[in-house]
Amino acid sequence: MRQIIALGGGGFSMEPDNPLMDTYILDQAKKPSPKICFIPTASGDSEDYIARFYDFFEKMDCEPSHLSLFRPPTRNIEDYIMEKDIIYVGGGNTKNLLAVWKEWGLDLILKKAYERGIILAGISAGSLCWFEEGVTDSYGDGLSSITCLGFLQGSNCPHYDGESERRPSYHRLILSEEIKGGIAADDGVALHFIEGGFKRAVSSRQDAKAFRVMKVKDKLVEEVIETHYLGQGNKP
Repeated sequence: MRQIIALGGGGFSMEPDNPLMDTYILDQAKKPSPKICFIPTASGDSEDYIARFYDFFEKMDCEPSHLSLFRPPTRNIEDYIMEKDIIYVGGGNTKNLLAVWKEWGLDLILKKAYERGIILAGISAGSLCWFEEGVTDSYGDGLSSITCLGFLQGSNCPHYDGESERRPSYHRLILSEEIKGGIAADDGVALHFIEGGFKRAVSSRQDAKAFRVMKVKDKLVEEVIETHYLGQGNKP
């Protein structure tokens, strides 16, 4: 079963004391102690980011590892990836992530992993990368559109409530037809796709939401998606 879990924000890097989102990701592997691999390319393999990943996941029932393309652990990256149960992509610069991945052929390896049923997850840049296109701050001066891997149809906007310019920029890009309509996620929301189709939105924050955003007859339409809060014994 092909699965992608795209986080608008949250998880260990933004909510280190709130395990709801990352526990949800681990649970989707449906096995004890799943092997989860962090890919921090978008942050330039930030040592602090990697340390925070291990600090969180070493306390969980899983086997954490990470893949650095600046200090590769092996020449055979495909075999390294294919032995994992979950791939978790960190945030940062989406444009640089895509460029480095393509140079190493990691984009093709991850497509194989996806087709094999290895769960793909990620936050911010690690959310955007799986869609056809989205909204990015990769260029350093305002928010722009970016073409991504296209494992999922449509566009994506993370940090929908967390960064003041995200929402208006997403609206502008869709209205101008620079990008297709798609799904936006607040910080603390994850979008769960199964077999390429949207299955559910879950949250680690009670008031966080997800939205479908599209252009209909020259007007911007934004629809709230039912979002399942993962706390207080709730199950989606």
